[in-house]
Amino acid sequence: MKTIQAKMHNSISWAIFTGLAALCLFQGVPVRSGDATFPKAMDNVTVRQGESATLRCTIDNRVTRVAWLNRSTILYAGNDKWCLDPRVVLLSNTQTQYSIEIQNVDVYDEGPYTCSVQTDNHPKTSRVHLIVQVSPKIVEISSDISINEGNNISLTCIATGRPEPTVTWRHISPKAVGFVSEDEYLEIQGITREQSGDYECSASNDVAAPVVRRVKVTVNYPPYISEAKGTGVPVGQKGTLQCEASAVPSAEFQWFKDDKRLVEGKKGVKVENRPFLSKLIFFNVSEHDYGNYTCVASNKLGHTNASIMLFGPGAVSEVSNASSRREGCIWLLPLLLLHLLLKF
Repeated sequence: MKTIQAKMHNSISWAIFTGLAALCLFQGVPVRSGDATFPKAMDNVTVRQGESATLRCTIDNRVTRVAWLNRSTILYAGNDKWCLDPRVVLLSNTQTQYSIEIQNVDVYDEGPYTCSVQTDNHPKTSRVHLIVQVSPKIVEISSDISINEGNNISLTCIATGRPEPTVTWRHISPKAVGFVSEDEYLEIQGITREQSGDYECSASNDVAAPVVRRVKVTVNYPPYISEAKGTGVPVGQKGTLQCEASAVPSAEFQWFKDDKRLVEGKKGVKVENRPFLSKLIFFNVSEHDYGNYTCVASNKLGHTNASIMLFGPGAVSEVSNASSRREGCIWLLPLLLLHLLLKF
């Protein structure tokens, strides 16, 4: 009975001692420490979320009792565990070192920890601060967006982490240079078709590799015909007229001769349409096929058209002769200038 009572008395006394030591420390009242360098805990401990943190306290043979506290909560007193957290384990309790480990560290573990010892009935303490770093994480980002040219857009990218991550936006485009925004929000006023494409949000805080997410921005605009050239074909040969148009959404093409629309299936004529290109193919050109054709490109935002000529060999000859005459004029120009200089 006396042995049990003695153990209870020692436990109660130790609890009072450690509690008073923590209370004095956190109220700013210095405890008696004797040698100012003893006991000595580690410097601040920095670990990443999910890793293990080791807290060490250097002691010597003068120490009769040791304990680790988190704020005013006793974690370990000697070899006895006082806290219920299974992540906190005792690593060593020797004459030179008293250390514990906190496994799978989380942000709520951050804060001050106190190594408390008793020598000659005098409590002494040393404090270490646990810092928990958290990898960056993008928790909110704008969805892909489709917008008409000239309108305004706002993209959002919210990230968390410890320390607080830096958020940047970058336009993924061969024409884009550097960052377009060093902020969580990206505002674009009067967006143009050149500003379409992927926008990359990056969150970094040097704890781990940056986290990257992308938002696709589609800029809609009406068609414009980029190429429409006439061609010369002899009678009986195959001829093709081409019409190229850029548009978002892709343009729909129609072909007309005079005011009459050419429909698929007309004998000897075929229309081939692709997203940005339309071909009018003549398998066996006749005199009746020569003339002016109109290519019309349209989408929900508008339409445009271009005239394309299908002509015969005579027209080809005239074009060649005109080209030869221009070359001849260019060749004669130096001679005319020389003649004028000699005359004067």
